[in-house]
Amino acid sequence: MARYPSSRRGRQRSRRWVYIISALVIVAVVIVFGYRRNKGEVAAVPTDSVPENETKLPVLVAAEPEPEPALLEIALEPTAKPNPQAAELIAEAMAMVNAKPARIIEARDRLNEVLPMPMSEPQRAVVKKQLSELADKWLFSRTIFPQDRLCGTYKVKPGDQLRTIGVQYKVPYEILMDINKISSPQSLQAGAVIKVINGPFHARVYRSAFTLDLYLQNTFVRSFPVGLGKLDMETPTGLWVVRLDSKLIKPTWTDPVSGRTYEAESPDYPLGSRWIGLEGIRGDAKGRTGFGIHGTKSPDQIGSASSQGCIRLHNGDAILIYNLLMPGSSQVEIVE
Repeated sequence: MARYPSSRRGRQRSRRWVYIISALVIVAVVIVFGYRRNKGEVAAVPTDSVPENETKLPVLVAAEPEPEPALLEIALEPTAKPNPQAAELIAEAMAMVNAKPARIIEARDRLNEVLPMPMSEPQRAVVKKQLSELADKWLFSRTIFPQDRLCGTYKVKPGDQLRTIGVQYKVPYEILMDINKISSPQSLQAGAVIKVINGPFHARVYRSAFTLDLYLQNTFVRSFPVGLGKLDMETPTGLWVVRLDSKLIKPTWTDPVSGRTYEAESPDYPLGSRWIGLEGIRGDAKGRTGFGIHGTKSPDQIGSASSQGCIRLHNGDAILIYNLLMPGSSQVEIVE
C-alpha cells in the first residue's frame, strides 16, 4: 500500500514533464514559423497594442510627398454687376486689415478665397490690389506673422548653405537673401535665425489680358504685365515647368529665325536681364522646349503680341520672377 502513492506522484511528475516539453515544442514551432514567414522583415506592431504602462516606440514610416495644391480656378468672365457676396467678404477682409492689431494673415486668406468667385472687373481689381499690398507685409519683408503656413523661421546649422536651404523649402536662395537682407551667400552664419518661405511659387499667364499672375502655392501674390508671341508664333497654352539648370543671367542667344547670335554685351541684346527656360508637360505645350520667360530691350512692347513665343517682362519684374521660380518645382500655366 505504501508504493501506490509514490507511483502516482511519479506518474504526475512524468505528466508535468510531458506538458512542459510539449509547450516548449509549440513555442519553438511558432518562433520558427514566424521567422520563416517574416525573414528579412521587421514586423510592425500597432502602437495601440502596447500596454499603457510601457513606453511606446515610434513607428518609422516613410512619409509620402504631399501633392502640390492646384492654382485657383478663377472665373474669367466678369459679371455685369458687383457680386454682393464678394463685396461682403471684401469688406470683412478690409476690417481685418484695419483692426488693431492688424490681422494680416486672416485678411490675406479671406481675400484669396474671394478671388476665384464670379465678380465684376472693378471688384477683382480691388482684391488683387489688396493681396499685392498685403504681400509686401507678410512675404517681401522680414516680418513673420503668427499662424502663417506660408512663411516660418529656420535656425542655421554649421555647414548650411543658402542654396541647400532654398532647395529644402522649394524656393531659390536669392529670395532668401533678399528678404533676410543677406549681402552674399557666404555671409550666412551658423546660429542665425532666418525667415524662410514654404514654396514653390507658380504662375498663370492670361494670353487675352497679357498678364502673369504669381502665386505662392495657391495663394495669389502679384500680377505683372507681359508681352507674348506674335501672330503665327503664339505662346502655346498648357502647363509648363521651369527646367532644371535653365535659369541664366544674360545668356548667349541665337535667334532661331535669323540665325544671328547675340552676346550679353551686344547693344541690341534682346533677352534683357534674365532668362528662365520652360519645358511643356501638358496641353499644347507638351514636349515643347525653347520657350522661356525673360526680360526685354523693348519695354514699350510689353502688353502686346510681339515676341517669338516667349513671355516677356519688364527687366525689374524679370529679376523678381527669376528670384522666385524654382527649377523642377515651379509650374507656369498659360491659358486664354
